[in-house]
Amino acid sequence: MSRTSSWALYRRLLEYVHSEWRSFALAVTGYAIYAASSTALAEMMKRLIDGIQHPDAAFRYFLPLFVIGMFATRGVGTFLGTYFMSNVARNVVHRLRCDVFNHMLHLPGRFFDMHSSGHLISRVTYHVEQVTGAATNAITIILREGLFVLGLIGYLFWTNWLLTLIFMAVTPLIGLVVRYTSKRFRRISRRIQNSMGDVTHVASEALTGYRVVRTHGAEDYEKRRFAAASNYNREQSIKEALTKATSTPVIQLLVALALAGLVWLAMAPELMEAMTPGEFVAFITAASLMAKPIRSLTDVNSIIQKGLSASQELFGLLNRPTEVDEGEREPHRLEGRVRFDDVHFAYADDQPEVLKGIDLDVPAGQMVAIVGRSGSGKSTLMSLLPRFYRPTGGRILIDDIDIQEYRLSPLRQQIALVSQQVTLFNTTIADNIAYGVPDASREVIESAARAAYAHEFIARLPKGYDTLVGDNGVMLSGGQRQRLAIARAIFKDAPILILDEATSALDTESERYIQRALEVVCRGRTTFVIAHRLSTIERADRIVVMEQGNIIESGSHAELLKKGGAYASLHQLQFQEEA
Repeated sequence: MSRTSSWALYRRLLEYVHSEWRSFALAVTGYAIYAASSTALAEMMKRLIDGIQHPDAAFRYFLPLFVIGMFATRGVGTFLGTYFMSNVARNVVHRLRCDVFNHMLHLPGRFFDMHSSGHLISRVTYHVEQVTGAATNAITIILREGLFVLGLIGYLFWTNWLLTLIFMAVTPLIGLVVRYTSKRFRRISRRIQNSMGDVTHVASEALTGYRVVRTHGAEDYEKRRFAAASNYNREQSIKEALTKATSTPVIQLLVALALAGLVWLAMAPELMEAMTPGEFVAFITAASLMAKPIRSLTDVNSIIQKGLSASQELFGLLNRPTEVDEGEREPHRLEGRVRFDDVHFAYADDQPEVLKGIDLDVPAGQMVAIVGRSGSGKSTLMSLLPRFYRPTGGRILIDDIDIQEYRLSPLRQQIALVSQQVTLFNTTIADNIAYGVPDASREVIESAARAAYAHEFIARLPKGYDTLVGDNGVMLSGGQRQRLAIARAIFKDAPILILDEATSALDTESERYIQRALEVVCRGRTTFVIAHRLSTIERADRIVVMEQGNIIESGSHAELLKKGGAYASLHQLQFQEEA
């Protein structure tokens, strides 16, 4: 990465600090006080040596008071700097983390198709902490130790400018060491951040799917997979530690060589005559005090490089365009007439078309079942309706208006989705039914649950509607989770309903309950049912058969059976399997 782009990244990073300028100003004041009082240590040594040579009564009282005052002032400066910079740091973490998370929620569906959840979670957690290290921890050290070094250099120039210039001759060598280590730190930090995403991803998959892991006896396989990801992270961290452990002593050795040369020159007779013993000791003390802050300033380089590497990822994410929402029309209660007009779709430019010219006109309130073999494009077609993806050709109209003309969020409020993979949140049953409406009345929630034939099992739970469902509803059976999803759809009261294989994984009794619930929820709504079991869609107004991205048949259950085509073959095959 070029120096220009590094500075651009760091400047954007510092914008997050800018809003905390009051706390930041107090922290800078504190570190300035710390630097001034620490520099006073050299002056104290001068007065101590000169005072010992020429003692008087005033000196005896002055020196102890000077020591107390110096350390008290230093304590005040340390408190102001540490507390207010920590305040800045945590506020920056909060703002940046919220910005990244909020932006992720509005990214297109294709982004989530291309990235694992583990890597995305790693960006919100690990990457943000690394960035904040560069924005605040690094600034803390730069301010505290940098001001200290400037104070010491100023004191050295004031005491003997010629010796100070000789001492500063080592600066270019230190700069070369820092430049080399910066590039290496950045490269290694990027690998560490990617490997942390791998660790999170592997752990998340194995722990979420622990039942599959155990039933397949794959514990050892997952252990090896996790160990490999963790080991790569360990190797990169060791390389980082090696670089840090090597660069710091090299820089300290350069400072020590300069200090040794300084002592040798300072003890030259012609220079000794021009300085009092106190000034000589003060000069050597000030030069010696520079070793620790210079070491800290070189250590901070690794923090900055980690932060810049992580910020490149995060700002790259924040620069990604969100979902296209150019619509200006506000959809109120839609009637629900849906028309697919020559719709084409491919997941990427280099991918084959999944949908190849779909034409389908659905009157408001009609139930349309979509059937076909796996991979025929059924779910993809339905994903276009709430604009999870955008058609690569053709258009989709609702109430004779192109869906791109509607504002995105209000449009989605008009569509309810119940899928085979139910997503429940680890909160109460009431909150799951009324998801997104935290102040919903209990009566409306209960009415939706009754319509979904869910009230009976909810009433038997220990805390009823206030029962926590566990991670993704782990405390509930498949049928119960499905009924909660249907209750959520009923509560939403949307004019368009999409049922994506909502009953395919259920037992007969659960399916019977859900069929009754669906009869309730479908009334007066335009309903699209993606079905695996053909017995569940016999009462549909129209059945559409898809094959390799095309609609090959359309008609009622009786019409399609009579026709003896693809639907009749599927029905015959499934009837034989069930028999």
